[in-house]
Amino acid sequence: MMQKESTKYLKLKDYLKQEIINGRIKPGEKIPSENTLVEKFSVSRHTVRKAISLLINEGYLQSQQGRGTYCVDRSKRRNESRNIGVITTYISEYIFPRVIQGIERVLSKNGYSIILKSTNNSLENERECLKCMLEKNIEGLIIEPTKSAMFSPNIELYQALDNNQIPYVFIHGYYQNIENKPFVILDDAAGTYAAVKYLTELGHNNIIGIFKADDFQGINRHKGYAKALTDADISYDPDNVIWFHTEDKRIKPANEIRRLINEGRKIDAIACYNDEIAFSVYQTVVDMGLNVPEDISITGFDDSYLSENCPVKLTSVMHPKEKLGEVAAEMLLKILDCNNNCRHQINGSFQKIILPEIVIKDSCKRI
Repeated sequence: MMQKESTKYLKLKDYLKQEIINGRIKPGEKIPSENTLVEKFSVSRHTVRKAISLLINEGYLQSQQGRGTYCVDRSKRRNESRNIGVITTYISEYIFPRVIQGIERVLSKNGYSIILKSTNNSLENERECLKCMLEKNIEGLIIEPTKSAMFSPNIELYQALDNNQIPYVFIHGYYQNIENKPFVILDDAAGTYAAVKYLTELGHNNIIGIFKADDFQGINRHKGYAKALTDADISYDPDNVIWFHTEDKRIKPANEIRRLINEGRKIDAIACYNDEIAFSVYQTVVDMGLNVPEDISITGFDDSYLSENCPVKLTSVMHPKEKLGEVAAEMLLKILDCNNNCRHQINGSFQKIILPEIVIKDSCKRI
């Protein structure tokens, strides 16, 4: 019986807390009376009082004697926290540590600390990260969207950020169904355009493209690939494009390249979504007895440590990792400097697109 009662008060507490976080109970608004909550949730008055007491202790509610219980305006406390939330798809892998370093450098110089979470590129994990950030005393948020080529299923949590007056800046991409928000992104199309244009200038006509289907970067890098071929009067062939998703990135690109080579497909060059894929493709090509760049040229994207560590250094499009983090942090600080009256004018005007450049190394050859 005690366990059942315990579960009830915790459920009621969580329900009221989510109503507050999502903005359905607004700051200064009186919550439903004890009698209303008793009747609505079929619980005892003791259960209601216990749930409310916990929310008072956590700073979500305040009791006013003789008047009732009211939702606390937590924005004042958030605005003094000096905490900024950062959500990335990954933390310790690939280019992400340097992006985070750029964010932290700017924020720490301005007296802010970061609360860091990662989604591991899972939309469900993103949901939990957003819920966690909404419960923290953060003044703002920098977020890399998960699978940004898709519509966000977590849009109500982004709306909750808006309701709680927590500004956020997207990095690397943004969701199509969350419009007119601040962002800092690369011109991914221009980056891959430069890489493929370089390949065509070396005389390559049979260029395979490998792109990620579930994020903003992959879609735009494919656009750059297609445009570069068109501008070089090379017919775009969808059979020369390999699409992969987050879940099969370690298997599908290499397997598809192996299949095309075994089928006797004429391949001069391979333009890859990023250096991680390019490194894997290099290993596959070499394992099949071919040489890079003598038989096949390869380009990557991000100019990461993998492009340097590859036995044949990979020509790659430069990703300004730390700079991107710095620009995003500086943008968020400018937004925080604005008062609430002008924040509604900010979103569309705070958008930055960084133009990347190609870094030529050893993995491409003129034919």
